[in-house]
Amino acid sequence: MGRLSNKVVLITGGAGGIGADTAELFVKEGAKVFLVDLDEKALSDVANKLPKDSVGYQAADVSKAADTKSFVKATVDKFGKIDAFFINAGIEGVVKPLTEYPEDMFDKVMAVNVKSVWLGMREVFPYMQENGGGSIMITSSVAGLQGTPNVIAYVTSKHATVGAMKVGALEGAPHQIRVNTIHPSPVDNRMMRSLEEGFAPGAAEAAKKNFEEMIPLKRYAENRDISNLALFLASDESKFITGAQYVIDGGITT
Repeated sequence: MGRLSNKVVLITGGAGGIGADTAELFVKEGAKVFLVDLDEKALSDVANKLPKDSVGYQAADVSKAADTKSFVKATVDKFGKIDAFFINAGIEGVVKPLTEYPEDMFDKVMAVNVKSVWLGMREVFPYMQENGGGSIMITSSVAGLQGTPNVIAYVTSKHATVGAMKVGALEGAPHQIRVNTIHPSPVDNRMMRSLEEGFAPGAAEAAKKNFEEMIPLKRYAENRDISNLALFLASDESKFITGAQYVIDGGITT
């Protein structure tokens, strides 16, 4: 028996590095997964690598209420329930001093990284209540625990997810709905390529080495490092854990 046998998991950011790897791992552990992302072609590519009876997907904008209601309903329509919800979609914005940060980009980062957390919990809570509970995992960041210059929108948004998680954990507890945040250090995927270039235009590789040197374990996290933690939180092994901040950072915040 897999650790997620008979469970249905909804994953946003499902076409990204962490989301796609989590979907693969969860299916191996017996789950059925429903993936959400903006890019339908990328979603299709991820879904085609998984057993057809174990995966569904829908292209959607997680910052839009109508889209969120639609993909949550689509998950229940396809698989009958939602046992776990990995709120994983997020964007990094741009690298600029706060005095130069574009207002439209700040608003976009807050919408995708924060508003989507509220919208997702709002739509999923009633289904989980009917099902006797569930687990919600929210991808935050070490940037949700400390400051980093020149990425004010990202840092602000990731701090905000902690507040949203705490409210969700308290309101969900009477219904056996658990809510926790995951706080990775840099993960070796697309987002970090963008940030490396933003912090050191034309010298991204040097920026990567500098970031790695700041991490006591001297490497970036791999996608599987994060999906392994999400697996624990989605499973019944963590059924007495809620309102917690899970730091997975190679020691960088120590």
